[in-house]
Amino acid sequence: MSILSKGEKTRADIVEVAKELFYEHGYDGTSFSQIVEASGLHRGNIYHYFKTKDEILHAVIDLRLQEFRQVLDQWNMRYTDPRERLRAFVAMIADNKTELVNYGCPIGSLNTELGKDRRDLQKRARELFDLFRDWLAERFAELGHKKDAEPLALHLLGRAQGIAVIAHVYHDPKLLQREIRQVESWIDDR
Repeated sequence: MSILSKGEKTRADIVEVAKELFYEHGYDGTSFSQIVEASGLHRGNIYHYFKTKDEILHAVIDLRLQEFRQVLDQWNMRYTDPRERLRAFVAMIADNKTELVNYGCPIGSLNTELGKDRRDLQKRARELFDLFRDWLAERFAELGHKKDAEPLALHLLGRAQGIAVIAHVYHDPKLLQREIRQVESWIDDR
Protein backbone atom coordinates (compact mmCIF):
# COMPACT_ATOMS: atom_id res chain seq x y z
CA MET A 1 0.00 0.00 0.00
CA SER A 2 1.51 3.30 -1.05
CA ILE A 3 1.31 6.39 1.08
CA LEU A 4 -0.12 9.40 -0.70
CA SER A 5 1.71 12.69 -0.74
CA LYS A 6 -0.16 15.70 0.62
CA GLY A 7 -1.02 16.82 -2.92
CA GLU A 8 -2.21 13.34 -3.94
CA LYS A 9 -4.37 13.15 -0.82
CA THR A 10 -5.87 16.59 -1.49
CA ARG A 11 -6.67 15.60 -5.08
CA ALA A 12 -8.17 12.28 -3.92
CA ASP A 13 -10.29 14.10 -1.32
CA ILE A 14 -11.66 16.47 -3.98
CA VAL A 15 -12.56 13.53 -6.21
CA GLU A 16 -14.25 11.65 -3.36
CA VAL A 17 -16.33 14.71 -2.42
CA ALA A 18 -17.32 15.26 -6.05
CA LYS A 19 -18.21 11.56 -6.45
CA GLU A 20 -20.72 11.82 -3.61
CA LEU A 21 -22.14 15.16 -4.77
CA PHE A 22 -22.55 13.98 -8.37
CA TYR A 23 -24.33 10.88 -7.10
CA GLU A 24 -26.64 12.65 -4.67
CA HIS A 25 -27.39 15.79 -6.73
CA GLY A 26 -26.48 14.81 -10.29
CA TYR A 27 -23.68 16.21 -12.40
CA ASP A 28 -25.66 19.25 -13.56
CA GLY A 29 -27.11 19.72 -10.07
CA THR A 30 -23.64 20.04 -8.56
CA SER A 31 -21.82 23.32 -8.99
CA PHE A 32 -18.10 23.88 -8.81
CA SER A 33 -18.84 26.08 -5.78
CA GLN A 34 -20.56 23.17 -4.02
CA ILE A 35 -17.49 21.02 -4.58
CA VAL A 36 -15.33 23.81 -3.15
CA GLU A 37 -17.60 24.19 -0.12
CA ALA A 38 -17.95 20.45 0.56
CA SER A 39 -14.20 19.89 0.22
CA GLY A 40 -13.38 22.63 2.71
CA LEU A 41 -10.68 23.90 0.38
CA HIS A 42 -10.19 27.29 -1.21
CA ARG A 43 -11.29 27.58 -4.83
CA GLY A 44 -7.68 28.26 -5.87
CA ASN A 45 -6.54 24.99 -4.29
CA ILE A 46 -9.08 23.06 -6.34
CA TYR A 47 -8.09 24.94 -9.51
CA HIS A 48 -4.54 23.73 -8.88
CA TYR A 49 -5.78 20.18 -9.52
CA PHE A 50 -8.82 20.71 -11.76
CA LYS A 51 -9.58 23.61 -14.08
CA THR A 52 -13.16 22.53 -14.83
CA LYS A 53 -15.97 20.44 -13.42
CA ASP A 54 -15.60 18.19 -16.48
CA GLU A 55 -12.03 17.41 -15.42
CA ILE A 56 -13.33 16.46 -11.99
CA LEU A 57 -15.93 14.19 -13.60
CA HIS A 58 -13.21 12.37 -15.55
CA ALA A 59 -11.35 11.82 -12.27
CA VAL A 60 -14.54 10.55 -10.62
CA ILE A 61 -15.08 8.08 -13.47
CA ASP A 62 -11.46 6.93 -13.14
CA LEU A 63 -11.99 6.41 -9.40
CA ARG A 64 -15.22 4.46 -9.90
CA LEU A 65 -13.55 2.29 -12.58
CA GLN A 66 -10.70 1.55 -10.17
CA GLU A 67 -13.11 0.74 -7.33
CA PHE A 68 -15.28 -1.51 -9.49
CA ARG A 69 -12.26 -3.34 -10.95
CA GLN A 70 -11.11 -4.09 -7.41
CA VAL A 71 -14.56 -5.45 -6.53
CA LEU A 72 -14.67 -7.62 -9.65
CA ASP A 73 -11.16 -8.93 -8.93
CA GLN A 74 -12.24 -9.80 -5.38
CA TRP A 75 -15.25 -11.70 -6.66
CA ASN A 76 -13.08 -13.58 -9.15
CA MET A 77 -10.75 -14.60 -6.33
CA ARG A 78 -13.47 -15.40 -3.81
CA TYR A 79 -15.78 -17.44 -6.05
CA THR A 80 -14.84 -20.16 -8.51
CA ASP A 81 -18.37 -20.89 -9.72
CA PRO A 82 -19.52 -18.41 -12.41
CA ARG A 83 -23.06 -18.46 -10.98
CA GLU A 84 -21.71 -17.42 -7.59
CA ARG A 85 -19.86 -14.57 -9.28
CA LEU A 86 -23.09 -13.48 -11.00
CA ARG A 87 -24.91 -13.74 -7.70
CA ALA A 88 -22.25 -11.50 -6.13
CA PHE A 89 -23.11 -8.88 -8.75
CA VAL A 90 -26.77 -9.12 -7.76
CA ALA A 91 -25.85 -9.05 -4.06
CA MET A 92 -24.12 -5.72 -4.71
CA ILE A 93 -27.59 -4.32 -5.46
CA ALA A 94 -28.94 -5.59 -2.15
CA ASP A 95 -25.88 -4.34 -0.28
CA ASN A 96 -26.51 -0.82 -1.60
CA LYS A 97 -30.29 -0.80 -1.25
CA THR A 98 -30.44 2.34 0.91
CA GLU A 99 -28.45 4.39 -1.59
CA LEU A 100 -30.31 2.90 -4.55
CA VAL A 101 -33.70 3.67 -3.02
CA ASN A 102 -32.62 7.23 -2.18
CA TYR A 103 -30.62 8.17 -5.29
CA GLY A 104 -30.86 5.39 -7.89
CA CYS A 105 -27.83 3.71 -9.42
CA PRO A 106 -24.77 5.96 -9.51
CA ILE A 107 -23.63 4.84 -12.95
CA GLY A 108 -27.11 4.55 -14.42
CA SER A 109 -28.16 7.98 -13.18
CA LEU A 110 -24.95 9.58 -14.42
CA ASN A 111 -25.20 8.00 -17.87
CA THR A 112 -28.87 8.94 -18.20
CA GLU A 113 -28.21 12.55 -17.21
CA LEU A 114 -25.17 13.00 -19.44
CA GLY A 115 -26.83 11.20 -22.35
CA LYS A 116 -29.40 13.98 -22.69
CA ASP A 117 -27.10 16.82 -23.68
CA ARG A 118 -23.50 15.89 -22.87
CA ARG A 119 -22.85 12.94 -25.18
CA ASP A 120 -19.10 13.62 -25.05
CA LEU A 121 -19.06 13.03 -21.30
CA GLN A 122 -21.61 10.22 -21.48
CA LYS A 123 -19.31 8.30 -23.81
CA ARG A 124 -16.70 8.37 -21.06
CA ALA A 125 -19.20 7.46 -18.32
CA ARG A 126 -20.34 4.50 -20.41
CA GLU A 127 -16.99 2.87 -19.66
CA LEU A 128 -18.48 2.01 -16.26
CA PHE A 129 -21.22 -0.03 -17.91
CA ASP A 130 -18.74 -1.53 -20.37
CA LEU A 131 -16.65 -2.81 -17.46
CA PHE A 132 -19.61 -4.66 -15.96
CA ARG A 133 -20.94 -5.82 -19.36
CA ASP A 134 -17.60 -7.39 -20.24
CA TRP A 135 -17.16 -9.01 -16.83
CA LEU A 136 -20.70 -10.41 -16.84
CA ALA A 137 -20.27 -11.69 -20.41
CA GLU A 138 -17.15 -13.59 -19.31
CA ARG A 139 -19.19 -15.25 -16.55
CA PHE A 140 -21.95 -16.29 -18.97
CA ALA A 141 -19.31 -17.62 -21.38
CA GLU A 142 -17.88 -19.68 -18.51
CA LEU A 143 -21.36 -21.16 -18.06
CA GLY A 144 -21.31 -22.30 -21.68
CA HIS A 145 -23.26 -19.40 -23.20
CA LYS A 146 -20.45 -18.26 -25.49
CA LYS A 147 -22.73 -17.12 -28.35
CA ASP A 148 -25.21 -15.42 -26.03
CA ALA A 149 -22.74 -14.10 -23.45
CA GLU A 150 -23.01 -10.41 -24.32
CA PRO A 151 -26.81 -10.35 -24.76
CA LEU A 152 -27.19 -12.17 -21.43
CA ALA A 153 -24.81 -9.71 -19.79
CA LEU A 154 -26.77 -6.75 -21.16
CA HIS A 155 -30.03 -8.37 -20.03
CA LEU A 156 -28.69 -8.72 -16.49
CA LEU A 157 -27.39 -5.15 -16.53
CA GLY A 158 -30.77 -3.98 -17.77
CA ARG A 159 -32.59 -5.87 -15.03
CA ALA A 160 -30.24 -4.42 -12.41
CA GLN A 161 -30.84 -0.91 -13.74
CA GLY A 162 -34.58 -1.48 -13.85
CA ILE A 163 -34.57 -2.66 -10.25
CA ALA A 164 -32.62 0.43 -9.18
CA VAL A 165 -34.93 2.79 -11.07
CA ILE A 166 -38.18 1.23 -9.82
CA ALA A 167 -36.94 0.98 -6.22
CA HIS A 168 -35.91 4.64 -6.41
CA VAL A 169 -39.16 5.79 -8.04
CA TYR A 170 -41.30 3.98 -5.46
CA HIS A 171 -38.78 4.48 -2.66
CA ASP A 172 -39.36 0.83 -1.74
CA PRO A 173 -36.58 -1.43 -0.45
CA LYS A 174 -38.97 -4.40 -0.24
CA LEU A 175 -39.68 -4.13 -3.96
CA LEU A 176 -35.93 -4.14 -4.53
CA GLN A 177 -35.55 -7.32 -2.46
CA ARG A 178 -38.37 -9.09 -4.34
CA GLU A 179 -36.84 -8.21 -7.70
CA ILE A 180 -33.41 -9.38 -6.58
CA ARG A 181 -34.82 -12.79 -5.65
CA GLN A 182 -36.31 -13.09 -9.15
CA VAL A 183 -32.98 -12.20 -10.76
CA GLU A 184 -31.20 -14.75 -8.58
CA SER A 185 -33.66 -17.42 -9.76
CA TRP A 186 -33.04 -16.35 -13.36
CA ILE A 187 -29.28 -16.75 -12.83
CA ASP A 188 -29.77 -20.19 -11.26
CA ASP A 189 -31.70 -21.27 -14.38
CA ARG A 190 -28.83 -20.39 -16.72
